Amino acid sequence: MSLNFTAIDFETANGSPASPCAVGLVKVRDGKHAETFETLIRPPAAHNWFSDGNIAVHGITPQMIESAPDFIDVLEQMLAFVGGDVLIAHNASFDMGVLRASAEAVSAAVPPLSYTCSVQIARKTYNLDSYRLNQVAYAIGHEEFDHHNALADSDACARIVIHAADRHGSADLNELLTATKLSLKQL
Repeated sequence: MSLNFTAIDFETANGSPASPCAVGLVKVRDGKHAETFETLIRPPAAHNWFSDGNIAVHGITPQMIESAPDFIDVLEQMLAFVGGDVLIAHNASFDMGVLRASAEAVSAAVPPLSYTCSVQIARKTYNLDSYRLNQVAYAIGHEEFDHHNALADSDACARIVIHAADRHGSADLNELLTATKLSLKQL
């Protein structure tokens, strides 16, 4: 199987898409987890406040990010990690919105990136009552993970895509997208 991509998940400090406080990435090579990257992030200045609701979801507090790198530095590291990979996120419109809005907030350019969504892949692969990340992960047998931890969520996303590719008999991402009648989007 030559299934290659990078799964991504952001956690945000508040309701602004330009407030990332954590990111997790999982690089998949030949259908297997190959490498990970995770870090806490200090969100861009105008978006660096924390809402109680977001803290309740992911448990990240302002004190936890005091010594974390700024988003501009994390962006450089993330882009180096991703390289030319297709990004996949569970509810990709959210995560790509965070990437886009955060880059704009720090006046940084993001190179052209292709992406797709594991929610859409799951909807074309499984018959479930809910396509929330934890529900799809449980359905494929991945029940032990720290939901709303950025690395754990990107890992679950990667597992879902690998499982879906196997279920469709897809050797690579293009075959999986064809089987699910989906296409890549551009950031």
